[in-house]
Amino acid sequence: MMNEEMQKESLQENIHGINSRKNVQSAQEWAQPVRSQNNTLYHTKVKENFHVFGVATFLFACLYAFCMYRNPSGITYVIFVAVGIFYINFCLKKLEIEAKKGKKFYTVSMILLAVSTFCTDDGRIIFFNKVGVFLLTISMLLWIFYNTENWNLGKFLHSIGDTCLGVFGEIGTPFADATWYCRNKLDKKNSKYLYALMGLVAAIPLFVIVLLLLTSADIVFKNMADNVLSGFKFSNIIHTVWLVCFMFFACYGILVLLCRHYIKEEVEDKRKGEPLIAIPIATVLSLLYIVFSGVQILYLFMGNMELPAGYTYAEYAREGFFQLLAVGVLNLVLVLVGLCYFRPNKVLKVILTVMSACTFVMLASSAMRMIIYIQYYYLTFLRILVLWSLVVLFLIFTGVIIFIFKEEFPLFRYSMVVVTVLYLGLSFGHPDYWIAKVNLAGSEENRSEFFKGSAYHDFALLNELSTDAAPVVLEWAEDIHGYRYEEHIAERVGEITLRNFNVSRAEADLLLVRMNK
Repeated sequence: MMNEEMQKESLQENIHGINSRKNVQSAQEWAQPVRSQNNTLYHTKVKENFHVFGVATFLFACLYAFCMYRNPSGITYVIFVAVGIFYINFCLKKLEIEAKKGKKFYTVSMILLAVSTFCTDDGRIIFFNKVGVFLLTISMLLWIFYNTENWNLGKFLHSIGDTCLGVFGEIGTPFADATWYCRNKLDKKNSKYLYALMGLVAAIPLFVIVLLLLTSADIVFKNMADNVLSGFKFSNIIHTVWLVCFMFFACYGILVLLCRHYIKEEVEDKRKGEPLIAIPIATVLSLLYIVFSGVQILYLFMGNMELPAGYTYAEYAREGFFQLLAVGVLNLVLVLVGLCYFRPNKVLKVILTVMSACTFVMLASSAMRMIIYIQYYYLTFLRILVLWSLVVLFLIFTGVIIFIFKEEFPLFRYSMVVVTVLYLGLSFGHPDYWIAKVNLAGSEENRSEFFKGSAYHDFALLNELSTDAAPVVLEWAEDIHGYRYEEHIAERVGEITLRNFNVSRAEADLLLVRMNK
């Protein structure tokens, strides 16, 4: 009996052990991304050379804090982007990863966006420039570490999102890699020094947080801390520490994620939908678009048909451009959905081509309406952005029509090049300069024949423009009374130093000096 019971217990333990191992194995398979052997070796190289990758990333983070601390558009931003490209190339070289052809497009575009940031004072353009640099950087890294030849727009956007979110899961990786390096690569004496350094680095943000809590809890302790640290400002310390920590963990996390090859390269063919579902929808919309396009050609472009009672041609042309832009964006989504989620079908392709052709007419109608609207209500940044978006949509739809009949056409790369090149034109174009120049050309003093409405009188708007508009505004300042443009521009210029030197603000400052002589 005893033997039988012991055998049963042993058998149950074996079964439990097997099940436990299966559960652990399945959990590990679920938790860990699919990785190939070569890409696992990349992360191993990072750990084995932590003294190289960790130190390089920390130095780059310190440079970021120096360049960007309360300085969003100085010459240091160009330095930061240039050193960032060098940092990427340095890591690739240490990982023994060869750069692919076409990398120059990314790097040149990033440098140009950085130069544009250094040359403008327009906060909107500066923001878009930095978003563009970030997206180009992530796209370039994905392109280097993965085979993205067959990736579409959805795959790229999904991968960029996964990369940004995946960084949060790698916050502890630098400490884990440093610990592994100390245990396996350093002798006891050197490893103790590195452990002590890691503890010191971790203690700095905790020290700042606790110090702030204690100073807010006791006025006597606060006064004592203020006397001891009279030469320092807590806000400056916190801001600097935050910038260094943010950039260090972000860069190291992205590097590890890419080395782990956490994204599947394969693009699933999702063209499984029944075309008979899409064909009626596309047909109904195409018929509606054909009628609408005919109305645009007859009423707006040719202007030879009778309008509804009480409507003038100018009133008819000045409305609807935002709605048509929205329909153009909607059509782009619908055509891409039809191409990417439904089985190939000749009839569906023809109907989608008709939709795209009608979209060209609607985009032209929206552009013409916007131009007429500007003739009556002058120029703003939003109206410039609408015109720019219409040109972008026109070129993207051209690529879409090619893609409809030629599936191997690289639509995503084509669209990325189109958006990048056109945005560089918008960025270097200094919209605020043209807003001031066009609007002041519609004033009573020197009215252009282009304008059809009343004379321009919204001079308060000029005080909201950046120093990009200074060459125009200062030229007209003496003719327009009641607005202190010189003081406004002087406030925008501020104190110019070597670190925050900006072309637009420096040019405005030089113009002010010349006016005051």
